Amino acid sequence: MSLFPDRLRFGIHAGQQYTSFDDYLELWQTAERLGLDWASVFDHFIPIGAAPEGPCFEGPTLLAAMAAHTHRMRIGIIVTGVTYRHPAVLANIATTIDHISGGRLEFGVGGAWYELEHAQYGIPFPPIPRRLEMLGETARILKSLWTEQRTTFDGRHFQLKDALCEPKPLQSTIPLWIGGDGEKVTMRHVAREADGWNTRLAPLPEFDHKLAVLADHCAAVGRDPAEIRLQVVMQAVLGRDEHEAQEALRARLDALGLTPRDDRARFLFAVTPEQLIERLGPYVDRGVGDFLLMARAPLDRHTLQLFAGEVVPALRGF
Repeated sequence: MSLFPDRLRFGIHAGQQYTSFDDYLELWQTAERLGLDWASVFDHFIPIGAAPEGPCFEGPTLLAAMAAHTHRMRIGIIVTGVTYRHPAVLANIATTIDHISGGRLEFGVGGAWYELEHAQYGIPFPPIPRRLEMLGETARILKSLWTEQRTTFDGRHFQLKDALCEPKPLQSTIPLWIGGDGEKVTMRHVAREADGWNTRLAPLPEFDHKLAVLADHCAAVGRDPAEIRLQVVMQAVLGRDEHEAQEALRARLDALGLTPRDDRARFLFAVTPEQLIERLGPYVDRGVGDFLLMARAPLDRHTLQLFAGEVVPALRGF
Protein backbone atom coordinates (compact mmCIF):
# COMPACT_ATOMS: atom_id res chain seq x y z
CA MET A 1 0.00 0.00 0.00
CA SER A 2 1.42 3.39 -1.00
CA LEU A 3 2.25 5.91 1.71
CA PHE A 4 1.57 8.75 -0.71
CA PRO A 5 -1.54 10.27 -2.33
CA ASP A 6 -2.26 9.34 -5.93
CA ARG A 7 -1.82 12.90 -7.20
CA LEU A 8 0.85 15.42 -8.01
CA ARG A 9 2.24 17.49 -5.16
CA PHE A 10 3.96 20.87 -5.30
CA GLY A 11 5.98 22.63 -2.67
CA ILE A 12 9.11 24.44 -1.59
CA HIS A 13 12.48 23.22 -0.40
CA ALA A 14 13.83 25.99 1.78
CA GLY A 15 17.39 26.02 3.07
CA GLN A 16 17.42 27.97 6.33
CA GLN A 17 20.56 30.06 5.93
CA TYR A 18 21.13 33.81 5.95
CA THR A 19 17.70 34.44 7.42
CA SER A 20 15.86 35.20 10.65
CA PHE A 21 13.30 32.92 12.24
CA ASP A 22 10.48 35.39 11.49
CA ASP A 23 11.41 35.65 7.80
CA TYR A 24 11.70 31.89 7.49
CA LEU A 25 8.33 31.35 9.17
CA GLU A 26 6.75 33.87 6.77
CA LEU A 27 8.07 31.86 3.83
CA TRP A 28 6.51 28.61 5.07
CA GLN A 29 3.21 30.16 6.09
CA THR A 30 2.93 31.95 2.74
CA ALA A 31 3.50 28.64 0.93
CA GLU A 32 0.72 27.07 2.98
CA ARG A 33 -1.68 29.98 2.38
CA LEU A 34 -1.03 29.69 -1.36
CA GLY A 35 -2.19 26.07 -1.27
CA LEU A 36 1.16 24.32 -1.76
CA ASP A 37 1.42 20.74 -0.53
CA TRP A 38 4.93 20.53 0.92
CA ALA A 39 7.74 22.44 2.61
CA SER A 40 11.11 21.11 3.72
CA VAL A 41 14.29 22.20 5.47
CA PHE A 42 17.83 21.12 4.67
CA ASP A 43 20.22 19.76 7.29
CA HIS A 44 23.45 21.71 7.57
CA PHE A 45 25.14 23.52 10.43
CA ILE A 46 26.80 26.24 8.35
CA PRO A 47 25.65 27.82 5.06
CA ILE A 48 26.21 25.96 1.81
CA GLY A 49 27.00 27.53 -1.54
CA ALA A 50 27.75 30.82 0.22
CA ALA A 51 30.15 32.31 2.72
CA PRO A 52 30.19 29.91 5.68
CA GLU A 53 30.34 32.71 8.23
CA GLY A 54 26.62 33.49 7.89
CA PRO A 55 23.72 32.27 10.04
CA CYS A 56 22.21 28.82 9.54
CA PHE A 57 19.53 27.27 11.75
CA GLU A 58 19.78 23.62 12.83
CA GLY A 59 17.49 21.44 10.70
CA PRO A 60 15.37 19.13 12.90
CA THR A 61 14.93 21.84 15.56
CA LEU A 62 13.63 24.30 13.01
CA LEU A 63 11.47 21.62 11.39
CA ALA A 64 9.79 20.98 14.75
CA ALA A 65 9.02 24.69 15.02
CA MET A 66 7.60 24.78 11.50
CA ALA A 67 5.49 21.73 12.34
CA ALA A 68 3.92 23.66 15.20
CA HIS A 69 3.29 26.75 13.06
CA THR A 70 1.69 25.07 10.03
CA HIS A 71 -1.42 22.95 9.75
CA ARG A 72 -1.94 21.31 6.36
CA MET A 73 1.27 20.95 4.33
CA ARG A 74 3.37 17.83 4.42
CA ILE A 75 6.70 18.70 6.02
CA GLY A 76 10.10 17.19 5.41
CA ILE A 77 13.86 17.27 5.73
CA ILE A 78 15.77 16.83 2.47
CA VAL A 79 18.12 15.34 3.54
CA THR A 80 19.89 14.66 6.81
CA GLY A 81 23.44 13.37 6.56
CA VAL A 82 23.99 9.97 8.16
CA THR A 83 27.17 11.18 9.85
CA TYR A 84 25.40 13.79 11.98
CA ARG A 85 23.33 11.67 14.38
CA HIS A 86 23.05 8.04 15.43
CA PRO A 87 20.07 6.52 13.56
CA ALA A 88 18.32 5.58 16.82
CA VAL A 89 18.50 9.21 17.95
CA LEU A 90 17.31 10.26 14.51
CA ALA A 91 14.33 7.88 14.71
CA ASN A 92 13.22 9.44 18.00
CA ILE A 93 13.65 12.97 16.66
CA ALA A 94 11.53 12.13 13.61
CA THR A 95 8.80 10.48 15.68
CA THR A 96 8.59 13.52 17.95
CA ILE A 97 8.24 15.86 14.97
CA ASP A 98 5.59 13.58 13.46
CA HIS A 99 3.51 14.01 16.63
CA ILE A 100 4.06 17.78 16.70
CA SER A 101 2.88 17.99 13.08
CA GLY A 102 -0.17 15.79 13.56
CA GLY A 103 1.26 13.06 11.32
CA ARG A 104 2.53 15.20 8.42
CA LEU A 105 6.24 14.31 8.43
CA GLU A 106 8.27 12.78 5.61
CA PHE A 107 11.93 12.13 6.37
CA GLY A 108 14.94 12.16 4.06
CA VAL A 109 18.42 10.72 4.57
CA GLY A 110 21.59 10.87 2.50
CA GLY A 111 25.25 10.00 2.60
CA ALA A 112 26.47 13.48 3.76
CA TRP A 113 28.90 15.53 1.67
CA TYR A 114 29.86 18.84 3.30
CA GLU A 115 33.34 18.16 4.65
CA LEU A 116 33.84 21.66 6.07
CA GLU A 117 31.16 21.34 8.74
CA HIS A 118 32.56 17.97 9.77
CA ALA A 119 36.03 19.47 10.10
CA GLN A 120 34.80 22.44 12.14
CA TYR A 121 32.83 20.32 14.60
CA GLY A 122 35.11 17.32 14.79
CA ILE A 123 32.46 15.04 13.28
CA PRO A 124 34.12 12.03 11.62
CA PHE A 125 33.91 12.18 7.83
CA PRO A 126 34.63 8.67 6.54
CA PRO A 127 35.33 7.95 2.86
CA ILE A 128 32.25 7.85 0.65
CA PRO A 129 32.00 4.00 0.48
CA ARG A 130 31.76 3.86 4.26
CA ARG A 131 29.25 6.71 4.42
CA LEU A 132 27.05 4.93 1.90
CA GLU A 133 27.25 1.74 3.97
CA MET A 134 26.06 3.87 6.89
CA LEU A 135 23.21 5.14 4.72
CA GLY A 136 21.91 1.62 4.06
CA GLU A 137 22.13 0.67 7.74
CA THR A 138 20.47 3.92 8.81
CA ALA A 139 17.52 3.37 6.47
CA ARG A 140 16.93 -0.13 7.82
CA ILE A 141 17.19 0.99 11.43
CA LEU A 142 14.79 3.90 10.97
CA LYS A 143 12.15 1.74 9.32
CA SER A 144 12.41 -0.89 12.03
CA LEU A 145 12.30 1.55 14.97
CA TRP A 146 9.25 3.28 13.49
CA THR A 147 7.28 0.05 13.03
CA GLU A 148 8.60 -2.74 15.30
CA GLN A 149 8.14 -2.99 19.05
CA ARG A 150 11.86 -3.64 19.57
CA THR A 151 14.80 -3.54 17.20
CA THR A 152 18.00 -5.56 17.32
CA PHE A 153 20.55 -4.68 14.66
CA ASP A 154 24.14 -5.86 14.27
CA GLY A 155 25.69 -3.84 11.48
CA ARG A 156 29.18 -2.81 10.60
CA HIS A 157 28.60 0.76 11.75
CA PHE A 158 25.61 0.63 14.11
CA GLN A 159 24.44 -1.86 16.73
CA LEU A 160 21.13 -1.91 18.61
CA LYS A 161 19.91 -4.45 21.16
CA ASP A 162 16.19 -4.77 21.94
CA ALA A 163 15.89 -1.04 21.23
CA LEU A 164 12.63 0.80 21.89
CA CYS A 165 11.29 3.84 20.08
CA GLU A 166 8.08 4.98 21.74
CA PRO A 167 5.68 6.42 20.99
CA LYS A 168 5.43 5.20 17.44
CA PRO A 169 4.69 7.78 14.71
CA LEU A 170 1.11 8.88 14.29
CA GLN A 171 1.32 7.56 10.72
CA SER A 172 1.59 3.82 10.10
CA THR A 173 5.21 4.68 9.35
CA ILE A 174 7.05 7.83 8.36
CA PRO A 175 7.69 7.91 4.59
CA LEU A 176 11.42 7.52 4.05
CA TRP A 177 13.18 9.45 1.29
CA ILE A 178 16.74 8.90 0.11
CA GLY A 179 18.44 11.78 -1.67
CA GLY A 180 21.28 11.51 -4.15
CA ASP A 181 21.92 10.02 -7.56
CA GLY A 182 25.01 7.87 -7.24
CA GLU A 183 24.25 5.00 -9.56
CA LYS A 184 26.17 2.11 -8.02
CA VAL A 185 25.28 2.41 -4.33
CA THR A 186 22.92 5.28 -3.46
CA MET A 187 20.30 4.29 -6.02
CA ARG A 188 20.64 0.67 -4.95
CA HIS A 189 19.69 1.80 -1.44
CA VAL A 190 16.74 3.69 -2.95
CA ALA A 191 15.55 0.49 -4.64
CA ARG A 192 15.94 -1.60 -1.49
CA GLU A 193 14.85 0.73 1.29
CA ALA A 194 13.22 4.00 0.22
CA ASP A 195 9.62 5.03 -0.19
CA GLY A 196 10.74 7.97 -2.33
CA TRP A 197 13.75 9.20 -4.29
CA ASN A 198 14.74 12.88 -4.13
CA THR A 199 16.95 14.39 -6.83
CA ARG A 200 17.52 17.64 -8.71
CA LEU A 201 15.71 18.57 -11.93
CA ALA A 202 18.24 17.12 -14.38
CA PRO A 203 18.05 17.41 -18.18
CA LEU A 204 15.70 14.81 -19.63
CA PRO A 205 18.36 12.51 -21.16
CA GLU A 206 20.21 12.39 -17.83
CA PHE A 207 16.96 11.88 -15.92
CA ASP A 208 15.88 9.07 -18.24
CA HIS A 209 19.23 7.37 -17.68
CA LYS A 210 18.83 7.60 -13.91
CA LEU A 211 15.33 6.11 -14.14
CA ALA A 212 16.75 3.19 -16.10
CA VAL A 213 19.43 2.68 -13.45
CA LEU A 214 16.80 2.72 -10.71
CA ALA A 215 14.66 0.23 -12.64
CA ASP A 216 17.64 -2.13 -12.93
CA HIS A 217 18.29 -1.94 -9.18
CA CYS A 218 14.60 -2.57 -8.50
CA ALA A 219 14.63 -5.61 -10.78
CA ALA A 220 17.62 -6.98 -8.88
CA VAL A 221 15.67 -6.93 -5.60
CA GLY A 222 12.29 -7.86 -7.05
CA ARG A 223 10.64 -4.49 -6.57
CA ASP A 224 8.34 -2.55 -8.87
CA PRO A 225 9.95 0.88 -9.49
CA ALA A 226 6.45 2.37 -9.57
CA GLU A 227 6.36 1.83 -5.79
CA ILE A 228 9.03 4.52 -5.36
CA ARG A 229 7.78 8.10 -5.51
CA LEU A 230 9.91 10.50 -7.54
CA GLN A 231 10.65 14.02 -6.30
CA VAL A 232 12.62 16.72 -8.10
CA VAL A 233 13.95 20.03 -6.78
CA MET A 234 14.34 22.97 -9.16
CA GLN A 235 15.96 26.38 -8.82
CA ALA A 236 13.57 28.52 -10.83
CA VAL A 237 12.76 32.22 -10.71
CA LEU A 238 9.49 33.23 -12.38
CA GLY A 239 8.24 36.35 -14.12
CA ARG A 240 5.12 37.07 -16.14
CA ASP A 241 7.23 37.63 -19.23
CA GLU A 242 10.83 36.89 -20.14
CA HIS A 243 12.05 40.38 -19.29
CA GLU A 244 10.49 40.28 -15.85
CA ALA A 245 11.88 36.78 -15.28
CA GLN A 246 15.41 37.89 -16.17
CA GLU A 247 15.11 40.90 -13.88
CA ALA A 248 13.97 38.62 -11.08
CA LEU A 249 16.92 36.33 -11.74
CA ARG A 250 19.36 39.24 -11.53
CA ALA A 251 17.80 40.28 -8.23
CA ARG A 252 18.10 36.74 -6.89
CA LEU A 253 21.74 36.47 -7.95
CA ASP A 254 22.50 39.84 -6.34
CA ALA A 255 20.85 38.72 -3.11
CA LEU A 256 22.99 35.58 -3.14
CA GLY A 257 26.16 37.48 -4.01
CA LEU A 258 26.54 35.54 -7.28
CA THR A 259 27.06 36.29 -10.96
CA PRO A 260 25.54 34.32 -13.86
CA ARG A 261 28.96 32.76 -14.50
CA ASP A 262 29.41 31.61 -10.91
CA ASP A 263 29.47 27.82 -10.63
CA ARG A 264 26.98 28.00 -7.78
CA ALA A 265 24.44 29.63 -10.13
CA ARG A 266 24.55 26.96 -12.83
CA PHE A 267 21.25 25.30 -11.82
CA LEU A 268 19.33 28.57 -11.34
CA PHE A 269 17.11 29.56 -14.26
CA ALA A 270 14.51 32.20 -15.13
CA VAL A 271 11.23 31.30 -16.82
CA THR A 272 7.67 32.42 -17.39
CA PRO A 273 4.88 30.22 -16.00
CA GLU A 274 4.15 28.95 -19.51
CA GLN A 275 7.79 28.00 -20.05
CA LEU A 276 7.99 26.15 -16.74
CA ILE A 277 4.78 24.24 -17.48
CA GLU A 278 6.22 23.16 -20.83
CA ARG A 279 9.50 22.20 -19.21
CA LEU A 280 7.95 20.12 -16.41
CA GLY A 281 5.33 18.32 -18.51
CA PRO A 282 7.69 15.54 -19.68
CA TYR A 283 8.65 14.83 -16.07
CA VAL A 284 4.98 14.38 -15.19
CA ASP A 285 4.78 11.90 -18.07
CA ARG A 286 7.74 10.01 -16.58
CA GLY A 287 6.02 9.59 -13.25
CA VAL A 288 7.44 12.38 -11.12
CA GLY A 289 5.04 12.91 -8.22
CA ASP A 290 6.55 15.88 -6.40
CA PHE A 291 7.92 19.16 -7.77
CA LEU A 292 9.74 21.31 -5.22
CA LEU A 293 10.76 24.88 -5.87
CA MET A 294 14.04 25.85 -4.21
CA ALA A 295 13.06 28.81 -2.04
CA ARG A 296 15.03 30.68 0.57
CA ALA A 297 14.11 33.61 2.75
CA PRO A 298 13.65 36.49 2.26
CA LEU A 299 10.41 35.63 0.55
CA ASP A 300 10.20 35.88 -3.24
CA ARG A 301 6.47 36.40 -3.14
CA HIS A 302 6.07 36.97 -6.88
CA THR A 303 7.73 33.67 -7.85
CA LEU A 304 5.69 31.76 -5.29
CA GLN A 305 2.45 33.35 -6.43
CA LEU A 306 3.10 32.55 -10.09
CA PHE A 307 4.14 29.01 -9.22
CA ALA A 308 1.11 28.31 -7.02
CA GLY A 309 -1.40 30.29 -9.05
CA GLU A 310 -0.47 29.36 -12.64
CA VAL A 311 2.04 26.50 -12.85
CA VAL A 312 0.46 24.20 -10.29
CA PRO A 313 -3.13 24.27 -11.67
CA ALA A 314 -1.88 23.68 -15.20
CA LEU A 315 0.27 20.69 -14.27
CA ARG A 316 -2.49 19.20 -12.15
CA GLY A 317 -4.53 19.11 -15.34
CA PHE A 318 -2.01 16.94 -17.21
